[in-house]
Amino acid sequence: MPMLSLPTQPQADRLQPSPPSPTALYLGLQNAPEPSLPAARAFLQEQLNKAAKLTCDLPDSPEQLGQWVIAGNTRTTQAYREYLDTRKQGQPRRYFANRAHALFFLRGVAPTKLVDGSWLYGVLPQWQDLRLHTLVRTYLEELGEGEPEQNHVVLYKQLLAQHELEDIESLSAAHFVQGAQQLALGHLATDFLPELIGYNLGYEQLPLHLLITTYELNELGIDPYYFQLHVTIDNADTGHAHKAARAVLDNLPVTGDAQEFYQRVRRGYQLNELGLSSTGVINSFNLEQELHRVLEQKALVARNMHSDFCRIEGRTINEWLSQTGQIGDFLAALEKRGWIHRDEDPAQSRFWQLVQGNRAPMFGVFSAYELQLLHDWIAGEWLINDQPNRPRRFIPPNRNQQDHRARAGDFSAEQQLLEQELRTLDDNSRTQRLIELMSPAHHYKPAGLLATRLFARLQA
Repeated sequence: MPMLSLPTQPQADRLQPSPPSPTALYLGLQNAPEPSLPAARAFLQEQLNKAAKLTCDLPDSPEQLGQWVIAGNTRTTQAYREYLDTRKQGQPRRYFANRAHALFFLRGVAPTKLVDGSWLYGVLPQWQDLRLHTLVRTYLEELGEGEPEQNHVVLYKQLLAQHELEDIESLSAAHFVQGAQQLALGHLATDFLPELIGYNLGYEQLPLHLLITTYELNELGIDPYYFQLHVTIDNADTGHAHKAARAVLDNLPVTGDAQEFYQRVRRGYQLNELGLSSTGVINSFNLEQELHRVLEQKALVARNMHSDFCRIEGRTINEWLSQTGQIGDFLAALEKRGWIHRDEDPAQSRFWQLVQGNRAPMFGVFSAYELQLLHDWIAGEWLINDQPNRPRRFIPPNRNQQDHRARAGDFSAEQQLLEQELRTLDDNSRTQRLIELMSPAHHYKPAGLLATRLFARLQA
């Protein structure tokens, strides 16, 4: 993915260029961190200034954090128990109206999930400092100790690939704020350690939306393992939530201004409130608008690919697709002509028969996610009404199904080269090389996974 270039500034503004968008910063820190660090520093300081204006629910004393973690966990689990009671009483899902809604969520939070744990990367060079032990351990666990089936980013990439959701470039800048913050903290840990510790404290607490998301994804036939893993690993007893509070106390200075340190922790904690949250992504879903967005995007490459044989309401398909903003009218025309029967089984709609199925004339034009959007839009009330003897959801065939166990020769070549390289280095250089490969941009790749496994042995 190429790094986005910054716009040219007027002459008067060149001495103080405006910071890049969160999207550009996110891509820059992933592709070429070093040139992006000045912008990352300015961005992070601006975010911290915003965070300082927010109300903070942390206790006044850091010594109360352990009790605060337990109390928060108790509130969350109680709220979840109440949610389950409402579901048992017949209430509908709280978050996802349909399967398309759930896939929209997976795509919307992808920029954050694809850099999971990245805020902790900067503590690795200090891995021998006992004060940072819990933070280093947390990062290693986010990386699955180098095992691909436990590496959080690998798991999320597999989830996106399974449902053909990898195209995230068109998401708004707000979707990239949390990821940009995490990457900035990870690459600037030397100057923002208290803020990093505070951010970690907030991010590792168990939120209610994680529990509900896990439950409802499973209901909709979407593998919830990535989310379930965070429910267990972030537990308040021995998990990341507990370790995050421990890290604050471990790093609280015994000389100097401990209160100032804790205030910086609090500001870092509040960074979790900025950007588009998981529930914000969920609440932003509008099925018809999202379908229109997808079809408008399709129209850009399909405007001259249809014959003029078929006419809908007196216009050819090419004419309908020739200008933006006509998708709503085009769908209405298809519905009027009987090509689409809303609030019925989509299999009864002629248009659906054109796009779904191995022998469909338009097979392969729409991704699994796009098919789900179209299916759920046509189905409408048919999905909601309790009708017996019919499938409750459409799960498109997975065209991306892969055997992730690649042939040993191909898969291990990169790792073998790394092992050869490491044998030529002294201990300090070897450790530094391992840390480089454990960066947010590389840890999920074969060499990064091996580097993580080797580094984890140093902690044993």
